[in-house]
Amino acid sequence: MTGAADQMANEVAQRTTLLRICSEATDLELANALQALGDLPAMTEIRPPEVGLTMLRGRMGGDGPPFNLGEATVTRAAVRLGTGVTGMSYLLGRRPEAARTAARIDALGQLSAYRPLIDELLVQPVGNRLSSERLIERAEAASTKVDFFTLVRGEDQPP
Repeated sequence: MTGAADQMANEVAQRTTLLRICSEATDLELANALQALGDLPAMTEIRPPEVGLTMLRGRMGGDGPPFNLGEATVTRAAVRLGTGVTGMSYLLGRRPEAARTAARIDALGQLSAYRPLIDELLVQPVGNRLSSERLIERAEAASTKVDFFTLVRGEDQPP
């Protein structure tokens, strides 16, 4: 039983990673990855791309009581492949074609024949890009840090 539970947890983790990467990928990255996969199974739309709003919630200090921060535009889509596998996506912004593509990639990512290709064509390159962007952001933020303990006041100078 533990082996099956571990396998299911691994599949959930892989799908979660793929959905996160799809949500942070550019429209071009998604389209190029889907095109590079070659011949694909037939697809039907369960839910065509829809644009709507979602409420963003926040917490003071990260652990305080929740409050409504504001609203964000979200595009969602759901598809079913001819194999019966269902894929879905939720993307920030008005991105109907990207939502459809991300839902299709989500469905294909659940098929063992496509998962390694999707990792190679989308997950790794987008993950690398995001990591390098975060490193640059951290470096830029660190360059603005002020260390007040290095300041010397007049009365603190040795005689």
